[in-house]
Amino acid sequence: MINPSASGWIEKYFSMQSTVPQTVFSSPEDFYYKIRQTGFIYGHVISFETTTPIQTKGWVQNEIPKVALLNTLHAVYKLTSQENNATAFINKAVDFYNEMHPQGFNLFKKVLPNGTASLNLEKIIDERVQTNIDIISKNFSHIMTNALLFVDILAFRQYLIHGEIPEKYLKKIEEAVISLVSLSLKTKTQKSNYDDLLIKLFEASVRYSKFSKVNVQNLEHLNLSYFTSELEKYYLIDMAGMALWSDGKIENEEAYFLHKVAQSVAVSDDFVTESIDSTNSFISLNKKDIAYFNYSNPVKHFYDQTTQSVITLITRNKNRLVKEIVQSKELMVLLALSTRRDLDEKEKKKVKKQLLDICKSVPSLTIFLLPGGSLLLPILIKFIPKMLPSAFNENWDENE
Repeated sequence: MINPSASGWIEKYFSMQSTVPQTVFSSPEDFYYKIRQTGFIYGHVISFETTTPIQTKGWVQNEIPKVALLNTLHAVYKLTSQENNATAFINKAVDFYNEMHPQGFNLFKKVLPNGTASLNLEKIIDERVQTNIDIISKNFSHIMTNALLFVDILAFRQYLIHGEIPEKYLKKIEEAVISLVSLSLKTKTQKSNYDDLLIKLFEASVRYSKFSKVNVQNLEHLNLSYFTSELEKYYLIDMAGMALWSDGKIENEEAYFLHKVAQSVAVSDDFVTESIDSTNSFISLNKKDIAYFNYSNPVKHFYDQTTQSVITLITRNKNRLVKEIVQSKELMVLLALSTRRDLDEKEKKKVKKQLLDICKSVPSLTIFLLPGGSLLLPILIKFIPKMLPSAFNENWDENE
């Protein structure tokens, strides 16, 4: 029995798998279809593509994706190198992650260089997946971040082929995913007021890109020619399809959009049909276990639940927060202005920067500094005037 939270679990994983001959995938298509069946592509793992079955009874939420990430990294290693040496794989995986330098994401610096390769890989995977289970994403949003873990798989394959991660590869593929999700939601027959928030949640899940909005207005302006691997193309189509399925079905116009995406990357219509059927089948079968799809409007539910959690956290730290805010005269003025009119972009940036500086000094509020934390700042900004002394609003009224 593997315990993914205990030191040494990777060695135990390979010890269990070494008792029987391991399968090496015959083609990228075979690999992708099998991995998609496990749920890894969708961010909800229901099985592992291993010869020896792995029992998950009693595992906590973040343990299954940890083993799934290791398992899928190993699978793409076998596919690409046509080798099945566990030690060689572990060393390659550690070297790969050490080459990663995500923008504003320094978790790999925590890996101790004097540990064994397998223990170092455990630390990397633990940090890699643990980020998805923080206070921001405890409701359902981790499905989006975990779905984006397949980017690691694609990048690892590039590393194995080229001996390095191609320049800006990670940034390019994440931006392609976000752009496709955005365009997918624009084609939805039934529009939702929360589609924009869904985009923001996807943006909050990216690790290598820093952008606040998606500027691609149509598929013709989205250049996907950079992606030549079938694995990359399949993944992009599936991510677009998953976004379209968020309302429970894919209409004819939405299916047409997916076919246009496939055409732009030279993928057959047969794959699109299969992708739609696979997505529908997987989500329909596992919907009751996927928190993301358990609510009539999951984005609204997430926003409502998160708002309450953040307000509770802010209230508990009210005195410290108010003290820090009052000491910043410029911030006080801008917050007062925000109660009377919409701030312009320059003013919003000043408020965001100063609030984040304040959050750094209040340990309990460091959630706003985590990946996706900026998504919660509007909640904080809206709630702050209610915490400030009554003289704050009274003085503003007198000055008008």
